[in-house]
Amino acid sequence: MPDVAPGRDVPLAALTTLRVGGPAERVLVATTQDALVAAVRDADAAGRPLLLLGGGSNLVVADDPLPGDVVAIRTRGTEDREAPDGRVLRTLAAGEPWDAAVARAVADGLAGIEALSGIPGATGATPIQNVGAYGQEVADTVVAVRVLDRTTGEIAELPADACGFAYRDSAFKGRQDRVVLAVTFALERSRLGAPVRYAELARTLGVQPGERVPADELRDAVLGLRRGKGMVLDPDDPDTWSAGSFFTNPILVPAAFAALEERVAARLGADVRPPAFAEPDGRTKTSAAWLIDRAGFARGHARAGAAISSKHTLALTSRGGTAADVLALAREVAAGVEDAFGVALHPEPVLVGARW
Repeated sequence: MPDVAPGRDVPLAALTTLRVGGPAERVLVATTQDALVAAVRDADAAGRPLLLLGGGSNLVVADDPLPGDVVAIRTRGTEDREAPDGRVLRTLAAGEPWDAAVARAVADGLAGIEALSGIPGATGATPIQNVGAYGQEVADTVVAVRVLDRTTGEIAELPADACGFAYRDSAFKGRQDRVVLAVTFALERSRLGAPVRYAELARTLGVQPGERVPADELRDAVLGLRRGKGMVLDPDDPDTWSAGSFFTNPILVPAAFAALEERVAARLGADVRPPAFAEPDGRTKTSAAWLIDRAGFARGHARAGAAISSKHTLALTSRGGTAADVLALAREVAAGVEDAFGVALHPEPVLVGARW
C-alpha cells in the first residue's frame, strides 16, 4: 500500500491505484486500532466529512477538493487461536496489506485464501466488497468482523451470518455507519490449497476442477494469471493503473437473461450464446467482459486521459487523465453495452465525490 504522511491539501491521486483524485482537506494516519477509533469519533463529534482509506485500490475519487478528514488506515497486527474444529482462527488488523496476509497464510501452511493472491488493498476492505477471484471469496472463510458502530460509538464482533455476504456485496457496502477494525478468518491447517473451483485456474494448473494442489503452487498460478491481465500492481505498467475490474458481472432474472439471449442471437448470430453461470436463487450470472467486447469495445480502446487496459477488458485505466476522464470512458462503455444488449453494467469501485 502507498506510503502516506499526515497533512493538508494532500493529493489523493497519489494514494489510489487509479491515480486520480483531488486534494483532501486533511489527511490523518491511524497506525493502531485506538487511533483509528479516536479519529472516527473525533470527526463524527465535529460533524466533519470522513473518508476511510486503505490501499485506495477500489476507489474512484473525484477531481474536486475533498472536504473533511481522510483517515489512512495503517493498523497492523495478527493473532491466531485454535478453533474447536481444528482450524486456525486468524484475526488481522484492518490495515494489514491483503496480499502480504495471503502470502503469510500460505507460508504458515494455512489454506483457504490462496486463490485471492495478488489482490491489492487492505484486509479491512475485503469483507465490505466480499472480495473474490478464481473461485474463492472471503465469505468462504470469514467468521467474524470487528467493527466500530458510528451510531453508538461501540465496538462489536459481528459473526459471518450478520455480514450479509453476497456476490461482491455485504451488509457493510454502501453504508457509512460501521468501520471495519479487524477481520477473523477460519483457515485449514494444510499445505494443500482449497479445492480448485475456477476452470481457467484448473487448466493452468493441469488439474480438474475440485482437485487440490499445494497452496504455494496455486498462489503462483493465480499471480501469473493476474499479471497476464494487468491485475498485479506495477508502477511501470500503465495497464495496472486501475481499480481492478470496473464493472461487476450482471446477474439476471430468467426473463432478462432470455431477452439477452435474443439480443445476442440477433446481433452476433443464432448459434452464439452469452456466458451463463447459474446462481442458487434461479438467476443467471453472465460476463461483463464478454458483453463489453461484443459491444465493440476492444482492449486498448481509449479516449482522452483514460483507456481500457490492453490486457483485460474489465479494467479501465488512467493514462495521465482525471477521474472525469475515467468516468466518461466508463459511461461510454456502459451505454454501449446497454444499447447493444439491453443489460445495465454497474461499477464495482466506490465512487467518492462523483456520481454514476
